[in-house]
Formats: sequence, C-alpha cells, structure tokens
Amino acid sequence: MAGIDIAVTGLGLVTPGGIGVGPSWAAVCEGRSGAAFDPVLADNPVRISCRVPGFDPEALLSARRAHRLDRFVQFALVAAREAIADAGLDPLTWDGARVGVVLGCADGGPGTVEEQHSVLREKGADRVSPLLLPMQLPNMLAGQTAIEFGATGPNLVVATACASGATAIGTARDLLALGRCDVVLAGGSEAMITPLVMAGFAQMGALSRREDDPTLASRPFDAERDGFVAGEGAGILVMERVEDARARGAHQHGRIIGYGATADAHHMTSPHPDGAGVEAAVRAALADAGADPDDVQHVNAHGTSTPLNDVAEARMIRRTLQGDPLVTSTKGVTGHLLGAAGAVEAAFTLLSIEHELVPPVANLVMPDADVDIKLAYSATSMPIDLALSNSCGFGGQNTVLALAPA
Repeated sequence: MAGIDIAVTGLGLVTPGGIGVGPSWAAVCEGRSGAAFDPVLADNPVRISCRVPGFDPEALLSARRAHRLDRFVQFALVAAREAIADAGLDPLTWDGARVGVVLGCADGGPGTVEEQHSVLREKGADRVSPLLLPMQLPNMLAGQTAIEFGATGPNLVVATACASGATAIGTARDLLALGRCDVVLAGGSEAMITPLVMAGFAQMGALSRREDDPTLASRPFDAERDGFVAGEGAGILVMERVEDARARGAHQHGRIIGYGATADAHHMTSPHPDGAGVEAAVRAALADAGADPDDVQHVNAHGTSTPLNDVAEARMIRRTLQGDPLVTSTKGVTGHLLGAAGAVEAAFTLLSIEHELVPPVANLVMPDADVDIKLAYSATSMPIDLALSNSCGFGGQNTVLALAPA
C-alpha cells in the first residue's frame, strides 16, 4: 500500500473531555483531567474513572433507540453522526454499497452482560432480555452503525485490545487503497467501566490507586505514576481517498500516510521491556509512508501512566526517532479509553497537525529517570509535517499510524 494517501474529512469524538470534537480538543489542550470518583465503582478496590460528562443517550439518540443499544454503541453513533456532518456527507444520498464501516473495541458490551447476569441469578432465565446478545456482541458496533447510516459496504469490528481503534483505521486505509470502498467510517468505541471489568484490572495491579485527588491520578511518564485510570468514549473518522476528497471540495483534517502493525510475542499483558514490537511497528509505518525516522516531529504516545509501558515506549522513541520529536500522551486528560484509545488519539494527532498545536502531558511534574525524551509540559505551538500515533494492547499487539497535513 506504499504511496497511498488517505484523507480524513470528518472527525467525531465522545470523550471524558466532553461530547464533540470542540470540547474534547479544548480539554486536552488545557490539560484538564476528567478523572473523578465513580459511584458505579463504590464497592470496588479502585473507585475512580474517567466518564463522558453529561452523556444522555435518550436525548442524543431517542429513548427507543437508546434502550436497545449498549453504551459502547451509543457512543459510536453519536461520534459517527458528528464525523459524517463534519465531512459534509449525507447518508440519505450517498451510495451505501461504497461505504464501509471498520470499528474497534476490546470487549463489546460488558455492562449489558453484567446487568443481565444479575437478572438471571435473581429472577431466572425466563426474565433475561432477548436483547442481551444483540446489545453486547462486539460486531454490533459496526452492525448498528451500518443500520443507522445506511452503509452496506464492508462491515467489521477488529479486536486488538487497546490498539483496536488504531488497527481499525489501518484496516480501513487498506480497504480504500484496494478500491473496496469510497468512504469508510473508522475508529473505535469502548464502555468497559463496570464493576466486574474494573475489579479485574484492579486485581492485576494495572489501575492507579491515587484516590486522594483523582484528577492527578493519570500522569503519563511521571516518576510518581502508579497505573492507568480507565476511561470510556469513542472516536470516529471519515476516511476517503485524497483524490475523491479533492474532487468534491471536502475539507481535509490531514492524511493517513502510513500504517504498521506487529506483535511482541512476549507476554500476555506486559510490553516487551525494550519496546521491540512497537519499534517494528514504527519502522513499518514509516516505510509505508516513505519517510525516515528523523522526519518525525511529533508523537502521540500510547503513554498509559503504567510503570512498565511508559519506560518501554520512551526507550523505543529515544532509540528509534533520532530527530527528537515532541512527545505527548493525552491519557492524562482522558484516562485510558482502552479499545477506543487509538482512534481518539489519532484524531487528536490530526488536530495537532491541523492547528499546529501539541497538547501537554497532563499531570507531568517530574519525568521518570528512565524517560529520556522531549515531553510537552505545556501546549506547544509548532508546525508538524509528520506525526506518529502509537497504540499497544494486551497480547503484545502494536499499531502505529503515520499522519501528515492535508
């Protein structure tokens, strides 16, 4: 696929920074954390999370529609609606057979599963909702999006843990390059903040326990970091071939010019200590883009705020990207959006390129002694000709996107 540039003509975001691109972008540029005590987790070992503020699915989608959808699908439909409008497209007039949907998530609808499991135990099997499976299955993320917007082209959900959203964007790029579609709705959505899922993460030791001030808990690359804060939300991109976008006079937020995907083949949860797998993905994305490591000016890092990930990724950046790019991680604001993270962060990276502004690493006070990279302590104005967005997931799955101006 080398030499194939794909335009991003629409962006839609639902994040702990707010509902919509504007509020979400403002929050990360201000370094304003969305972490807070979560009543749903009141009996859990860790009681903080990054929720989407003010999300009212009945008001946004209609009561009937919202009732039949798990939260992870609700997020995606709201974000997709914004992205399609931003792209200047009308689902009532487009050729649906040429519109694909490729979305990523890590877990589908665990909220629905936990709720209906309680019904099973307390009231019996004959009281379990017939909507259980249509609401919780991961593939319904793309299926419901297709139904909502009349997209009858290729339709799939990818699951590469916390790299899922980025993997979906890379897969969508390939579909466009192969001519399978003319437009693809790509990205990711996740709603995993449930008592059972969060108990699992807590028992693994993955979550921050800094409950004295939740807004300071997610602190990528900081010496005092102690784990990630779970977030929720969605990021949807409208993707087209550059020539098609130009032909219809569409605004382009930027281009996706490279995609690399690899596996660590190292450990089921821990990253390779030297970041060997993500380095291979970086080099693959740059080769796909026809670029050199020294060309990279900005990196939106995976930067989870966990002790192992941040050091491994920082070592990789220092070793691989000799041009000393400015690095941020927006997870200090949003928390870790899990399967949606890669899509949301790709959108933020495109906005950095478009606005020539790199958001700060929120809550970064003193970097870890083993982190020797150039970090954004404050919002920094700079032109960006090439940026990378890094995503990694359990199982050692890595995805890197190379992004450039329109």
